[in-house]
Amino acid sequence: MAEPTSSSTATPSPWANKYRGATVADLDPPPALSTTPQTPIHTALLSAFERDYTHLTVLSPTTKTLLGYLSTPHLRELLAAHKVTDTDPVEKAMVRFKRRGGEGGYRVITLETPLEELEGFFDGEGTGERQEFAVVTDPGRRFVLGVATKGDLEEFVRRRPA
Repeated sequence: MAEPTSSSTATPSPWANKYRGATVADLDPPPALSTTPQTPIHTALLSAFERDYTHLTVLSPTTKTLLGYLSTPHLRELLAAHKVTDTDPVEKAMVRFKRRGGEGGYRVITLETPLEELEGFFDGEGTGERQEFAVVTDPGRRFVLGVATKGDLEEFVRRRPA
C-alpha cells in the first residue's frame, strides 16, 4: 500500500520557519547616510561616528546616482596604513559598485526583497563574494531608501516569537 503524500510530511524549506515570508521592509531598515565622492574623508567619518553608522552610501552630487559605499572600518585601516589622509576626498577610499551585468554585478535589494534572498546576498550566493551590508533602493535604483546588515537579520530572528 502506497504511503499517502501530504504537505505535513514534506520537508519544508530551511527558510520557512526562520523568516516566514518576511521582507526587507519588516526589518524597518534605518535610512542610509550618504556622502559624495568629493567630500573630505574627515567630514564623512565625523558624520558616520555621530550617527553610529559603519557604512555610508556614496552618491553623485549632480544626479544622486548610487556610486558605491564607504566602510568606516576599512577606512580606519587605510588611514592607519597611510594609504589615504583625512583630507583626501571620499572617492580615494570608496568601494565602487559594479553596475554592468556579469558575475559580481550590482544586485538590487528593495523593501519587497524576501529575507531569505537578503541572507543569500550576504552569504555571497550567485557571486561567491560575502557582503557586509545591503543598500536598499527602489526597484529602479533611483532612490536609496536605507541600509540592511547581517546583524539586522540576526536581530529580526532573535526578537521574532518562535
